[in-house]
Amino acid sequence: MASDEIQQSSFQRLGEVQLVRADSTHVRLQVDGHPVVISTHAPDTLRLQIGESALPDYGLLLQTSTLAILELTTQANGWRISNGDTSLIIESTPLRFTLQKAGKTILSSITDQHFRGRTRLPAVGLQNASGLRRWCASWAMKSDTAVYGFGEKFGPLNKRGQLIQGRTTDALGVNTELSYKNIPFCWSPDGWGLLAHTPGIVRHGIGYGQWSHRTYVLEVEDDALDLFFFTGEPAVILDHYTALTGRPVLPPLWSYGMWLSRAYYKVPQDAIDTAAELRRRQIPCDAITIDGRAAWDVRTRFSFEWDKSRFYGPDTNPKKILGQLRAFNLKVCVWEYPCVSIHSPMFSDLADKGWLLKNQAGKAAVFDWVKDPTDDPFGKVLTPLPPSGLLDFTHPEAAKFWADSHNQLFEDGIDVIKTDFGEQVEDDMVAHNGDQGRRLHNVYPLLYNQCVWEATRRYNAANGRGEAMVWGRDGFIGSQRFPIQWGGDPQTDWEGMAASIRGALTYGMSGVPYYATDVGGFYGAQQPDTELYLRWTANGIFCSHFRYHGIGEREPWALGAETEAIAKKLLAFRYRLIPYMVGASEQAARTGLPLMRAMPLAFPHDRLARSFDGQYMFGDALLVAPIIQPGGSVQVYFPAGETWVDLESGEYIPGGQVRMMQKTLEQLPAWGRVGHMLCLGRAVQHTGEMDLAAPIEEVILFGEPKVSPCVMNDCVTLSFANGQVRLGGVTAKQCRPSVGYQATDAAGLVCITKG
Repeated sequence: MASDEIQQSSFQRLGEVQLVRADSTHVRLQVDGHPVVISTHAPDTLRLQIGESALPDYGLLLQTSTLAILELTTQANGWRISNGDTSLIIESTPLRFTLQKAGKTILSSITDQHFRGRTRLPAVGLQNASGLRRWCASWAMKSDTAVYGFGEKFGPLNKRGQLIQGRTTDALGVNTELSYKNIPFCWSPDGWGLLAHTPGIVRHGIGYGQWSHRTYVLEVEDDALDLFFFTGEPAVILDHYTALTGRPVLPPLWSYGMWLSRAYYKVPQDAIDTAAELRRRQIPCDAITIDGRAAWDVRTRFSFEWDKSRFYGPDTNPKKILGQLRAFNLKVCVWEYPCVSIHSPMFSDLADKGWLLKNQAGKAAVFDWVKDPTDDPFGKVLTPLPPSGLLDFTHPEAAKFWADSHNQLFEDGIDVIKTDFGEQVEDDMVAHNGDQGRRLHNVYPLLYNQCVWEATRRYNAANGRGEAMVWGRDGFIGSQRFPIQWGGDPQTDWEGMAASIRGALTYGMSGVPYYATDVGGFYGAQQPDTELYLRWTANGIFCSHFRYHGIGEREPWALGAETEAIAKKLLAFRYRLIPYMVGASEQAARTGLPLMRAMPLAFPHDRLARSFDGQYMFGDALLVAPIIQPGGSVQVYFPAGETWVDLESGEYIPGGQVRMMQKTLEQLPAWGRVGHMLCLGRAVQHTGEMDLAAPIEEVILFGEPKVSPCVMNDCVTLSFANGQVRLGGVTAKQCRPSVGYQATDAAGLVCITKG
């Protein structure tokens, strides 16, 4: 089947439904000889399974027990199955579904018919071709239905009209539908969410005109069709989705600081000199990355062995070199990928043990990046990668070997691994667990990141190093359990920055709260100029994680003294925001809400807000409208029903209006939400200087506070007594009242009163 075609004639339409048996946990039916099972795992959620599968499920679901709350009612031509006020109506001949919430239809099977009366596509269809089973499920869309999610995507947030291929790819940029993190989960402000529970390839035609502009067509490659339906507000849907697939795990405190990287520091002394320069110039930073070509011999990577020509000498070794970096109070990150060069002795050893993915002949499969000698994907930009085998993470002994091999890196002084690549599993490869490469392809990066994250966690737990993380590129269902992922390889221009922001927002709307981009841009014909670099810096301040990275210099001083001075000011505010960001992360761990909340997620019923793809809420209290064009102007929509305060000028702005705002290079494109407050720490050079016993230096009030503050460890409390607002955990000296209010100390609390 062509990538942009769907052929209704090739799908068997599923038709007559029969009830087999039912109880309070499962309703079992049959359609055309295929079993159908309805169950539930949580309120407002129903699970639909058609067909059977004995294939691996890879532990994508953490909440696996069913609840005994189903009710079955017989009705004309079918059945109603209810979980509280959420119901799935099943009709027979042909098979059709209707999802209702409180008696209102929010999603139903396709209504697009030919003039002959038959639907243009099957409501539910099955195709068997070349041993590959494909399912088709088609859902009706109203003209104003908007759909969001699907993982990291760089185009418009509303996916209406788009074809999402759903195959993890080394996208080599952020300029197309191709992306590194595909998640078959989406939702609509209409009140529904949908997860295709499968490791297989899933395509989505969301009102895609070549198929049907009024239909969402879901195409799943797997033995069974396994769908979860969620109902409610978008925040509730994310809550239930992350309860099902895993709550976000908190990354370490230091990870919220600035990361510095470059492609690449050619010799270790380059990185050491850069670290020394950071501290001499008093530019705050917490982590530095030694990229692939800086750490390993290109011909034999990856084999956990430092490049002997650069890391060993008469008076040096890796531990000594990394110790010099760590002496600057920096965490050290090192690059790896799950590919073993055929030129490495480790390749033959792993191949003999059967620990690499195999080809159809049962031998170790070899992936070659250069499929066409006239079209090298890396060109002259990056060093060509050697033909390699891929570690088989489905093999328990292979996965254990890979995890344990990190221990020496940690002993040498590495704190975190940059888990790059993972998209190389080809369709004809075969895994130890019997899965074919095509089905393994999307879930492989999850297994890879899980392996490295758990290796880091075990080492850290045994050695008192605190929380674990990876700096990963690829993602899938459940990636929020193994933080964090960054968006790879944006072009160094304004559109590359804008697309990176959209990638962060769609990933957040897909249940993953943490994200970073290559601040300054990764590749391009030119290095970033001062304006682009500083706007990217300012926008990156309001992202869960921040890293300068690219081909060429990305250090603030590389663009001159003025750029350096402004970048230092912006980064100082970034560090002051850390208590607020950690508070938002703690909220994410409870609810699945991302730190960067796109307008459709934050204000789902404000139709005008949805059209502003670039702006977002950062946590509860801040509205951010990134500047994504030269000149410093940005059109901002201030959502209705709220009042907003300019962080720089203190101006109060009523909601429900669009205004053109102007910001200098030193000013942040952010506004406070009246009724909230912003808890800031002090500016430090690294997170090790933070006073964790008293992390708050200042509290900024946006009008009279009415909402509990977003802050780490709930170290600032809000209460109401005797007509006054009281804050605990801060003093009046730390509290900056907004216009018309004053703060006074009373009985160890700050009392907020109108002036």
